[in-house]
Amino acid sequence: MSVTIPDQMAAVLLTGNGGYDRLDHRTDVTVPRPGAGEVLIRVGAAGVNNTDVNTRIGWYSKQVTDATDAGGADGFDAEVADDGSWSGVPLEFPRIQGADVCGRIVAVGDGVDAARLGDRVIVRSMQNHVAQSGRPRPSVVFGSEVDGGFAEFTVTRSVDALAVDCDWSDAELASIPCAWSTAEGMLHRAGVGAERVLITGASGGVGSAAVQLAARRGAEVIAVSGASKADEVRAMGADRVVERGADLVHELGAGSIDVVVDVVAGPAWPSLLDVLAVGGRYVVAGAIAGPIVELDVRTLYLKDLSFFGCTHQPDRILEDLVGYIERGEIRPVVSATFPLEEIVAAQELFASKRFVGKIVLVP
Repeated sequence: MSVTIPDQMAAVLLTGNGGYDRLDHRTDVTVPRPGAGEVLIRVGAAGVNNTDVNTRIGWYSKQVTDATDAGGADGFDAEVADDGSWSGVPLEFPRIQGADVCGRIVAVGDGVDAARLGDRVIVRSMQNHVAQSGRPRPSVVFGSEVDGGFAEFTVTRSVDALAVDCDWSDAELASIPCAWSTAEGMLHRAGVGAERVLITGASGGVGSAAVQLAARRGAEVIAVSGASKADEVRAMGADRVVERGADLVHELGAGSIDVVVDVVAGPAWPSLLDVLAVGGRYVVAGAIAGPIVELDVRTLYLKDLSFFGCTHQPDRILEDLVGYIERGEIRPVVSATFPLEEIVAAQELFASKRFVGKIVLVP
């Protein structure tokens, strides 16, 4: 496979923490070159995720206690530069964001088999670069600690570029790496099986993935979503949809749920523990309604609950998802696509939450 690789490309540079004005679409960004063990990917599509917005506005900083939408347009007044990344260390700017990538390998670095040229791939979002005491060390998120997919070309390690053989569109494949690996990682950590599962934020990228993936595991899926999206969420595999803001104990009954899969948190958080059964599990990978919650510790220990915070994932998570794709067991919902230069419009729609599934950028 022979591809002419230009010297410059279009890309969106994040120039610092703040509002939409920090997203700088350029056409004169130097095309990266793959180093040893790396591949160069021509990006076909790149999904939009909460982590892109959270990183831009510095929401991960402990100085911020609001819901994500409080700073989505303009950022926050708090000083977030020192700990505003997911890993709690300062980001290097400018940074090309984009944790979700689908594309084709067009060049390889030293030590990479040239047979990889032409492979259609998705890129692992949570990359385990360093191992310590046999455990993955928090190190690299694609599009955060290293440049990601909001560009025409991107570089990553060959081991983190997984070939996929399917008939999906680039936009569909670009929906998988971040949101779906987050959802699958949550279900994996909590050991979800054929049991009763409650999923919050079920119309979003992670939530809609969790609905399909939990149903795939044989779970009875109860989804929390806006009423206008209920039919679409049911079509993805939910057995029941409870309207967002409803009294969960009244709707479902105290102690009626085996596992809560949460990406919302916020003021209604205590009710999620109220509906968990004795010995139930609570698994979380987001807090879009607010990170500060009130916990009655007696609920935790008297009900023998287990809590799982989920960010890091074993490599098998994305590998398993590739298998589900190739066997036709899952299919993402793409709500809208935007050209890369319209990233602000894409993030504005993302912030509105007036969609189901994923929003994707196409270079």
